[in-house]
Amino acid sequence: MSGPWFGVHTGLQRTTTAELRHLWGRIEGHGFDWISIWDHFYAADGTGDPDGLEAVACHAALATVTERVRCGSLVYSAGFRHPAVLANAIATIDQLSGGRAVLGIGGGWLEAEYRAYGIRFGSPGERLRMMGEALQCVQLLLTEDVSDFAGEFFTLSQARCEPKPVQDHLPVFVGGGGEKVTLRMAARHADGWNIPFVAATEWARKSQVLTDHCLDVGRDPAAVARTVNVGIVRDDDDLRAQFGKLAELVRPGVLIGEGQALVDQVGAYVDAGAQGVILALRSPWDEGALDRFAEAVLPAFGGG
Repeated sequence: MSGPWFGVHTGLQRTTTAELRHLWGRIEGHGFDWISIWDHFYAADGTGDPDGLEAVACHAALATVTERVRCGSLVYSAGFRHPAVLANAIATIDQLSGGRAVLGIGGGWLEAEYRAYGIRFGSPGERLRMMGEALQCVQLLLTEDVSDFAGEFFTLSQARCEPKPVQDHLPVFVGGGGEKVTLRMAARHADGWNIPFVAATEWARKSQVLTDHCLDVGRDPAAVARTVNVGIVRDDDDLRAQFGKLAELVRPGVLIGEGQALVDQVGAYVDAGAQGVILALRSPWDEGALDRFAEAVLPAFGGG
């Protein structure tokens, strides 16, 4: 995909498969380039609500009910599944989609869901090291006939992943904004980078850090696609209603208003170098906000 391209990130909490299928169809009908899902067992809003659909299953469903969009994940937690399990799943999802899958991996952050299921949460450093190993293992399995890896957390021994993806190279994204470890990891191993809910100025600063890491490790900075997740609300009341406890945390990366105001706010990210701008939605789905974005923003940047 050449930039700027536009997508929608669909959270899987407090919704149904029927609602998701309807929403995905509406998104694709508007002309968006990308749809992604998240990976949580408990609601990503601090409420502790366990009402959520499983990510791999929904990723596969997304692949089968759409025809054109890239089918992404932002992001699979490295601590929830062995990377060999994830690599085999994503290779199959790429087969189901006809070569449209994108894999995103992150370190995980919602401690409550780890503790509820007895999954070791670990320190931030441990989770990041695990993410780094998962990235390497997945890349090996998706590209090599036979893979060997010996790490702190994961081991591969003459491991195979067949059939391979339809794509010659299935893109792997890193999610997060940690400047010393995460962005360096993206510079070394990733095809793309995503961060949610930061202002355009902060996004630009972190993108420059990523560029510096790329140069430091001897990689072309253009090899790593740069993307951002943003919310959309009409006003402050809408912000609080949609994001609850997280409202002030996400505020810097939430588009406010409609029409030209949306175009100008998106334009700030595009001017900063964002190749993909992804609208982050969560249920109850505000299809009006989706429509407003599609009608104002997509034509302004040559899409839709």
